[in-house]
Amino acid sequence: MAVAAWAASTAFVVGDIRRATTEQASGLWFRCTTAGTSASSEPSWPTDIGSTITDNTCVWTAISSVYEDVSALAPSAIIELFEVQLNSTLHGSSDVYRFHAGSNANVTGNIVWNGNAYTRMPVKADGFELTSAGSLPQPTLTIANLDGNMTTVLALVNQTTAGNDLTGATVKRIRTLKRYIDGESSADPNAKFPDEIWRISRKATETRDIVTFELSSAFDLAGQKIPKRQIVANTCQWIYRSTECGYTGTDYFDVNGNTVSTEADDVCGKRIASCKLRFGENGELPFGSFPGAGLIR
Repeated sequence: MAVAAWAASTAFVVGDIRRATTEQASGLWFRCTTAGTSASSEPSWPTDIGSTITDNTCVWTAISSVYEDVSALAPSAIIELFEVQLNSTLHGSSDVYRFHAGSNANVTGNIVWNGNAYTRMPVKADGFELTSAGSLPQPTLTIANLDGNMTTVLALVNQTTAGNDLTGATVKRIRTLKRYIDGESSADPNAKFPDEIWRISRKATETRDIVTFELSSAFDLAGQKIPKRQIVANTCQWIYRSTECGYTGTDYFDVNGNTVSTEADDVCGKRIASCKLRFGENGELPFGSFPGAGLIR
């Protein structure tokens, strides 16, 4: 039986399990660990197992929706589903292609999950394992080119962006158990492993039989730096009196911190000392730099 959704202003006892009222990519449910009455509005649910959230007088703890099933001696088969969503700017449409390999269960046709049909076709997915090596995985997704179906899709997107070959398309990997897919007695679209979101970084191979794509994490952005602005230790990068700076006072100082009488002569020295003159020695300083950067070697 599917787990019921959370409800407002409702009494819950320890052990009650509820899900969010909207679909959660985390695949988590929530167990009541402190009895009480829920609030009038839904809480912001945590996204990792074991985290707690206070809901008026209730306390909920996040649990996996499939942990007990996969821990059983004879667990239900794990079903792996894939969604490839195009980018309208890059590919000329935002179509979604859904498919599955059907290799973990006796599935002879399409799978319906959460009301969406996933076409059965030969698919090989490798390299999704997470390790402690310090680098993000770069999986590969190989799809059968049955009757040139993938070649047709590539030709269509290349009409919008020449040579794109689906680069930038979003790949969602969904894993659930056979007992939870639509049509089963215990069907539940909320019972699943956490969704995995990937991007197609390039087409690696295309033949008459297969097309292989290399995937990258949404966090694996070539040439991007975090933070995107340069790390400078002692020079504020905000524009004086801008939204980031936030200073609107009538105490005026020149670039060297000397008092001046008019706003026309008011110039920020871009130093922490300049901030303190305006916001106070012990005030909260909106200093737009990284004072601690010079302490790291």
